[in-house]
Amino acid sequence: MAFRRHILSAIALASLLGFASTASAQNRTFSFAYDQPPTTAYGIAANIFDTKLKELSGGKMSINQFPGAQLGQEPQMLQKMRAGDIDFVITSTANASTVAPQAGVLSLHFIFRDQNHLAKSLADPGIAQAFRDMTKESVTGARTLGLLTMGLRNMYSKKEVNSVNDIKGQKIRVQATKTEDTHFPAYGAQVVHMPFGDVYTSLQTGVVNIAENGVNVYLANKHYEVAPVLSITEHEANNNCLWISDKTWNSLTPEQQKWVQAAADEVSKKEPLMALQLEKDSAEKLKKMGVKVIENVDKSGFMKAAAPIQDQLAAELGPHAVKILKLVREVK
Repeated sequence: MAFRRHILSAIALASLLGFASTASAQNRTFSFAYDQPPTTAYGIAANIFDTKLKELSGGKMSINQFPGAQLGQEPQMLQKMRAGDIDFVITSTANASTVAPQAGVLSLHFIFRDQNHLAKSLADPGIAQAFRDMTKESVTGARTLGLLTMGLRNMYSKKEVNSVNDIKGQKIRVQATKTEDTHFPAYGAQVVHMPFGDVYTSLQTGVVNIAENGVNVYLANKHYEVAPVLSITEHEANNNCLWISDKTWNSLTPEQQKWVQAAADEVSKKEPLMALQLEKDSAEKLKKMGVKVIENVDKSGFMKAAAPIQDQLAAELGPHAVKILKLVREVK
């Protein structure tokens, strides 16, 4: 009798474990990493993605966010993702160019006419598909799902930047891309490469005189403490892309892949306008805190130096870059 009870208990336990295994197989929580605080546009994008993915999957698929470079700076996260150690990663398109050089086309200076043109371009299905085609062809271990933005990049320092003359001979921290390595010397500046996490200390100690990024990034990372003058140069779009590991993508069913892609499309559609509003709100907050914001920067000298570089660099980067630049210019 006791033996029979033991057998029945074993069968019941096996059934329970089998049910639990089936349930866990149906429910997946993915790692989703980015190097900015969750209060930035990266956090907005992650929340949009998570909400849409839960909706489409009936709550069976969701993400666990790892913000603030918990899993490394963007170049490190890219490598971990390609190895299959992280499921999703957001990076700047500038940092994406370290593995897909033609991604640098979206870092070209002054290719977006204004904020509205920027938002429309990133939500454009043709541009998103062209970018996906480019990364799929050039990157092993990962693929991009869509584009987002943190607005337009501006320069900040201990001194004002009123025109291109104010950065001549200055050491400026830039992302390590061919586009930035070409544009900034054309303005007369000296470029310095370093991880984002080192920017605060480098501004503080004078290793660099100027840095450049989005308004909210400047605020969220407290760079105003060591560079209290923000000059609204809007020289470059602070564009970003959402990546997925090939290991993760290939583990999904065709239906699940559609859910993931649709969630990424939702980000591209909704995030840009929300990010641009966040930039405006951040600028107002900085002014109230006493940060000096230079809004009437004379951009003419920058634009004159940048114009001949756009087509030259796109051609050097490759055919995908030329196509993407053409599509951006065609957006009305």
